[in-house]
Amino acid sequence: MSSTRTTTLEEPIQVDLSAPLKNHPSLVAPEPEHCPGPESKLAGKGDACAGCPNQSICASTPKGPDPDIPLITSRLSGIKHKILVLSGKGGVGKSTFTTMLAHAFAADESNMVGIMDTDICGPSIPKMMGVEAETIHVSNAGWSPVWVADNLGVMSIQFMLPSRDDAVIWRGPKKNGLIKQFLKDVEWGEMDYLLVDTPPGTSDEHLSVNSYLKESGVDGAVVVTTPQEVSLLDVRKEIDFCRKAGIKVLGIVENMSGFVCPSCKHQNQIFKATTGGARKLAKETGIPFLGAVPLDPRIGMACDYGESFFDNFPVSPACAALQGVVKRVQEEAGISTVP
Repeated sequence: MSSTRTTTLEEPIQVDLSAPLKNHPSLVAPEPEHCPGPESKLAGKGDACAGCPNQSICASTPKGPDPDIPLITSRLSGIKHKILVLSGKGGVGKSTFTTMLAHAFAADESNMVGIMDTDICGPSIPKMMGVEAETIHVSNAGWSPVWVADNLGVMSIQFMLPSRDDAVIWRGPKKNGLIKQFLKDVEWGEMDYLLVDTPPGTSDEHLSVNSYLKESGVDGAVVVTTPQEVSLLDVRKEIDFCRKAGIKVLGIVENMSGFVCPSCKHQNQIFKATTGGARKLAKETGIPFLGAVPLDPRIGMACDYGESFFDNFPVSPACAALQGVVKRVQEEAGISTVP
């Protein structure tokens, strides 16, 4: 077995969310505004295509299902539950929540858990999991995840970069290609949970994950927000994306929901919910409210050191809240917790 290290935005406004992704054609110019997309049935025929240098290329691009989707479905057939972690807003603690959710699932040693980091330009999962310096191992079976523990594995582009400070400056097609490799070439094996951490927004990575995973089945998405209306504005867009893409929303988590003093246990609302917060949004949209997780500075410390917050601070109010969220996620996904 050998190891390898390799180096190597625009999204149209009108997008067919149900269209399966294919290999992106080689275009001679950037896609124009309102481009229907090279794989769309309207490619080369829409009003926005008139005069575009790519018109003939797009018109001749084969349409139809990506031939790799059956391979991806077969590769992922041993994974019982696939959960997306989404947020329309950056900085709400989505990746942090993903790592803690993974640690919570992996606390049961009978569970095999994986994290797929699809934040191509800002991969932070390896740092939070304490495996930042690791590289990908390749065998005849494919790429092996980097194992944090015997039952917890991670795959991220960070493992492929010569330096942790190297920027990944990629357009959509190259991002899509790497996500496909994470699904098609990684030997995930038999797993109970695969958590897919995504970047903020509703762009290339989200479209790719949804298209590639659709056939193999996704339990749903957990949407993370903070109490402020500025965050909720973007979360509403994320919920709209899920509904248009046919992704079940398992529920909303309100992160950084107050601060509990570790000495006196008094709670302060650092980020006030000026419009009712995630609980009200969940009620308005008919989506389950999974719980509110308070701020705890030790969460950030645990992430910086790549350690499990659950293991190190089990009596924290945030830990108790997260355990409640985990239970609710399992309930909404129809996952039996009975041995």
